[in-house]
Amino acid sequence: MHYYELHEGDDELYSDVLLAREDEIAPEDFFDLVQAVREQVMGEFEEDTLIEAIAVELERSHGFTYISDERLAAAVNVSADDDENYLIATSDDELERLGSDVDYRGVFVDYAGDADDLPVN
Repeated sequence: MHYYELHEGDDELYSDVLLAREDEIAPEDFFDLVQAVREQVMGEFEEDTLIEAIAVELERSHGFTYISDERLAAAVNVSADDDENYLIATSDDELERLGSDVDYRGVFVDYAGDADDLPVN
């Protein structure tokens, strides 16, 4: 199995997706394929991000497996501190089973500016 990654964003905020493929493809060929698929899906996709749209098309038409969050069998937070080791819910069913009533997902970001510059809602 061979693994590939797509990144989207800038120096401050980015996301990435992982893909797997049975047969290896040269990095330059992968780049060319991604560029072609990018042009194909640009402007008309239902996914949240461009890289997710590219990953879906690479899976649909080019023999890749898009390793999306929906496919995760398990996720574990690991820390040197025992109290910070725990199973992370990867589905609504697991949220219920773990006894959590959280109905959102969060993203933590390090803010590089001054606290006075933060927008107030």
